[in-house]
Amino acid sequence: MRDSRPVLLVEDDSIDAMTVRRAFRDLKVTNPLKHTVNGEEALAYLQDPANDKPCVILLDLNMPKMNGTEFLAVAKTDPAIKKIPVIVLTTSSEERDIVESFRLNVAGYIIKPVDYKKFVEAVRTIDLYWTLSELPKEKMEDANALCQAHSAGGR
Repeated sequence: MRDSRPVLLVEDDSIDAMTVRRAFRDLKVTNPLKHTVNGEEALAYLQDPANDKPCVILLDLNMPKMNGTEFLAVAKTDPAIKKIPVIVLTTSSEERDIVESFRLNVAGYIIKPVDYKKFVEAVRTIDLYWTLSELPKEKMEDANALCQAHSAGGR
């Protein structure tokens, strides 16, 4: 990825999370991988000013408590986190899930390949895209100040 900020993985399946970790290791992706198991945990992580904001979020859709679509509905209205790119990484090939995800402003939608080599290629593509993609030059201090103001103002 372009910088050293973490990648946030929102995934309830421990095998899939381990597969992402393994792909990062095999591809020598040096960004720390932060893992939460549902949308509620992801929002708590993102809204905590003590945590570094991720450079990208990898989001599963089918999770307990708060699924990926519910997470997006909240995250994309929160000024402190709505600009963080989200890539849906899921087993769902349902058209309604794809349409709803893009309606909620995801940067991409990838169906998890079952084959590990194909999965690694999908992660390589994500890494390459976010390494080459030009993003707005937003000062981290400004983003952190915005997060702290949001947290101080209550919800």
